[in-house]
Amino acid sequence: MDKITKISVVIPVFNSENAIPELIQRLIKTFKTLKEHTLEIVMVNDGSTDNSWAVLLQEKQKYPEVIKAINLTKNYGQHNAILCGFNFCVGNYIVTMDDDLQHIPEEIIKLIEKQQETDADITYGIYQTKQHSMIRNFASSVVRNTSDFKSQNKEGGSSFRLIKKELVNTIIEQHQNHFLFLDAILNWYTGNVKTVQVQHQVREKGRSGYTLFKLFSIYLNVLYYYSTTPLKVIIYGGLLSSIVSFLIGLKFIYKKLMYDVPLGYTSIIVAIMFSTSLVLFCLGIIGNYLYKLYQMQQNKPPYSIKKII
Repeated sequence: MDKITKISVVIPVFNSENAIPELIQRLIKTFKTLKEHTLEIVMVNDGSTDNSWAVLLQEKQKYPEVIKAINLTKNYGQHNAILCGFNFCVGNYIVTMDDDLQHIPEEIIKLIEKQQETDADITYGIYQTKQHSMIRNFASSVVRNTSDFKSQNKEGGSSFRLIKKELVNTIIEQHQNHFLFLDAILNWYTGNVKTVQVQHQVREKGRSGYTLFKLFSIYLNVLYYYSTTPLKVIIYGGLLSSIVSFLIGLKFIYKKLMYDVPLGYTSIIVAIMFSTSLVLFCLGIIGNYLYKLYQMQQNKPPYSIKKII
């Protein structure tokens, strides 16, 4: 990473009015110690319901040469907001981080040093200890382990990353779907991925925008857009069900032939209800895949911009 002129830091913002000023000040202070690098901050307000946009306007007035602020028309999600920020970056390398100060701005230095050492296309900051709730940690783990991201990247990942501009340009050109799982897309294009341990702070200001329902919704979308797991469940579940049903059927046939035991109304009803529910379950999964394909054919944009400053 020799003679880098600029590093762009993309930050999706959601209800973080209290954290934004400190985050910006610490970023600027950090880059003052990096004489060979200059800083650009691209902040994307992702439908915040507090005064985050007003705070961004104030910070833009303080640091007009450093900050770009984009206001989206509504909440599109963290990954979509990051994709929006990518379109406005001019840096040779792009850093993505959260807006809540759980990602420590000073730790960007570790990402830069690791990239200089390895020339990686993507450098992830891996947390020594995640300071999220147990539910959030579990949900993140499930998403990463059941999507294509797991098979593409053995190093691990996080939303604190440094990416080469060339890779970001590819993402911008090729991916404009309305739902994105950024890590799976990034790792589709490169295997040159490295990690470095960083600290992860406890959230002191504001509340996380990831409710249990939202995490579950994201998980389902990741499964349908970036995983074949539901289809595998149908295949193996159907195979197992067929084997079990066949063995039970042989048992009843044997009893009928050898002992003339009546099959019974209850067993027939149970068998019909079980097979019907299994068919409906499978049809539901296939229907969801078809619906996602239909949504993709509609070419819905991943975000809509209200204002840029």
